[in-house]
Amino acid sequence: MAGLLAQAQEMQAKLLAAQQEIAAAVVTGQAGNGLVTVTGNGTGDVTGVNISPEVVDPEDVETLQDLLLGALADLATKRDALSSEMLGPLAGGMPGLG
Repeated sequence: MAGLLAQAQEMQAKLLAAQQEIAAAVVTGQAGNGLVTVTGNGTGDVTGVNISPEVVDPEDVETLQDLLLGALADLATKRDALSSEMLGPLAGGMPGLG
């Protein structure tokens, strides 16, 4: 029983470390070959937006909106991939249970 408790504590420590690493990670999504870039962290906060001046056209706001949505979607995909990569090995649970 003591071994099982030690395994649970070890897994909890690894999970906490992975969560902290994800929260501190900087993730960047982009669209339009980098014309629009969105930066965020692993917890879902958007921390920055960079829009190239060449994509700003008052006559075509829809394209800029589409690029921004694309960059946000790319950011979310990369953030999810980071979480899966970091937490994936821990998702299997503890050996001997299940």
